[in-house]
Amino acid sequence: MTALPGWLEPLPDAEQMRATDAWAIDELKIPSLDLMERAGAGLADAVAQRAPEGRIAVVCGKGNNGGDGLVAARVLRTGGRDVDVLLIGAPEDFSGDAAENLRRLSGDPPEAFAPERLDGTTAIVDALLGTGFSGVPREPVAGAIEAINAAEALAIATDVPSGVDASTGTVEGAAVHAAETVTFHSSKLGLWVRPGKDHVGEVRVIDIGIPPGAPVEPTAGLILDSVRDEIPRRRAGSTKFSEGAVLVVGGSSGLTGAPSLAAESAARAGAGYVTAAIPGSLSLIFEIRLLEAMTRSLPDDDGALGPEAVNAVLAAAERADALVLGPGVGRADATQEFARRVAAEAPLPLLLDADGLNAHAGRLESLAARSAPTVLTPHAGELARLLETESAEIERTRVEHARRAAAASGAVIVLKGDDSIVADPGGRVAVSRGGSGGLATAGTGDVLSGVTGAMLAKGLDPFTAASAAVWLHSSAGARAAAARGADGMIASDVIEELPGVLAE
Repeated sequence: MTALPGWLEPLPDAEQMRATDAWAIDELKIPSLDLMERAGAGLADAVAQRAPEGRIAVVCGKGNNGGDGLVAARVLRTGGRDVDVLLIGAPEDFSGDAAENLRRLSGDPPEAFAPERLDGTTAIVDALLGTGFSGVPREPVAGAIEAINAAEALAIATDVPSGVDASTGTVEGAAVHAAETVTFHSSKLGLWVRPGKDHVGEVRVIDIGIPPGAPVEPTAGLILDSVRDEIPRRRAGSTKFSEGAVLVVGGSSGLTGAPSLAAESAARAGAGYVTAAIPGSLSLIFEIRLLEAMTRSLPDDDGALGPEAVNAVLAAAERADALVLGPGVGRADATQEFARRVAAEAPLPLLLDADGLNAHAGRLESLAARSAPTVLTPHAGELARLLETESAEIERTRVEHARRAAAASGAVIVLKGDDSIVADPGGRVAVSRGGSGGLATAGTGDVLSGVTGAMLAKGLDPFTAASAAVWLHSSAGARAAAARGADGMIASDVIEELPGVLAE
């Protein structure tokens, strides 16, 4: 598998994190107790910052996660804080480093966990389950999780909120809703992927003294702002042709806005030449709406494209560097056949979205025969149709399904959401930080399509193009929300902010 590029912050899964710990302990001879001490001290510092006053409860399981919590409790007590240590399980059940830190605990002895012991606390440290957990929490841990969530205190998770799968973000049962998650050495994939992301709060990474160089290659990463540097920029001597030509194909009666938004966003994202190929009977609408983009009328049947328009699109594609297919194209049978034929026959990089995706429902593998790069940008419902499953299943295990679709199609998959996931056929994954609630409005997906088309037209490889587009789209959404407020945003607000993001 190709290594992660530098614009991705590595997000190891549980197995990779275990291997990193083992390398530090076995090869570098760093005592595991020292690693736990640094983790617990960092956790204590974070707790003290979030809750500078009041009583603290540290709820500990019997594994290493509980050991981290015991160190934090000791450090907080040394600093003069009132700390209750509440154990899940008997003290004799603790072993290894956790048992040693139970022995080192100063002050009042630990007590058995009881929900009422959380009353009156300012903060609760969740040190129940660590990164190795998966599945459904069992009693008594499940009951402790529910009690933490029911308490009025601030919850701070140790490494990962208990009940969240650190490798996937899956939540199968009860899971702590944390205000902050203090994670060690590096962030974890499951902290950034829904539904786990909804339980995490703020993420704080603590350096515990493991140096770089572990023989572990994470396959997933968080998209950093430095991906901006991958986007080619206009320079003296550039021409509209050298900056990339995008052909947007779509539109039908009642759905003229989608291809218009895609065309406008492609131009605002830096494409030098944009053409909208649209149903001829609707061309007047596009001529009025699109000032900077060219239009090309296609033969249609009462506003719907069909197989008779395929050759005209292929001819137009000869002068383009990337093709955006699907926005507003519609679901008529003839239109779906048109979309499948264009996708199969167009010999240039392709962005497939909206009803272009629906045309391939249950036919995802057919895209693997394409000779040019392909990027698909489905939301959960569209990916469910492509994979012939339910959208709830997609949302339950988002990374798994994005990787599955990428492998089946030979394409880069962008599973849209606040945690947009970019998966390539080789298994690499890039995840968006998100945080742009204002993007929850009609048409923003069409904007992403146009931005991705511009990145492809500029010659970026499909994984980089899709990741850069996701970052640019999300950043523009955040800027628009800051300027206008998230609740009243519309898709064209995002388009207006694209040049400002590129100029930062």
